[in-house]
Amino acid sequence: MRIYTRSGDKGETSLIYGQRVPKDDLRVEAYGTCDEANSAIGVALSHLKKEDWEGKDAFMDNMKRIQTVLFHVGAELATPKGKDVMWELNKKHIDDLEQAIDQWDQDLAPLKNFILPSGHQASAGLHLARTVVRRAERSAVGLGEEVNNPYVVSYLNRLSDLLFVAARYVNQKVGGEETPLSPDV
Repeated sequence: MRIYTRSGDKGETSLIYGQRVPKDDLRVEAYGTCDEANSAIGVALSHLKKEDWEGKDAFMDNMKRIQTVLFHVGAELATPKGKDVMWELNKKHIDDLEQAIDQWDQDLAPLKNFILPSGHQASAGLHLARTVVRRAERSAVGLGEEVNNPYVVSYLNRLSDLLFVAARYVNQKVGGEETPLSPDV
């Protein structure tokens, strides 16, 4: 099988079930942004080394599950309204994010002010992924009733929260430094 098909050379692409839409369609923007966020998470995680901290394997396993679910969120967004989704997001996926947020957050010092995306490369990368997820969420919200599953927007919202906490958690585990927002400019 060839990787190129030439079917998109005129600015259209296929959704799941074969419906053709322009590549600048908001649905394509939404699932493409999920793909971008997934890649950003992958880049961030690539900066972590096996020996960074005890228990890192559990963190990485959780993040890989999140990447898999995010891939499926993109598939839901690529499914036209009224069609069956191949794999359906549900409340348990959101509950899993909340459980990880609570677990990691209990080890962190409470925030007293805003922080700048900074510290270890993995942490800064997770902050970047968080902002990409927020963009995916805005696109999904823009689709309104065209989104088949109401859990999609909730998942993206919670995922950005998780990525914020994950960035702080990684900084704490590897000795990265958080930079507080300074009121002085």
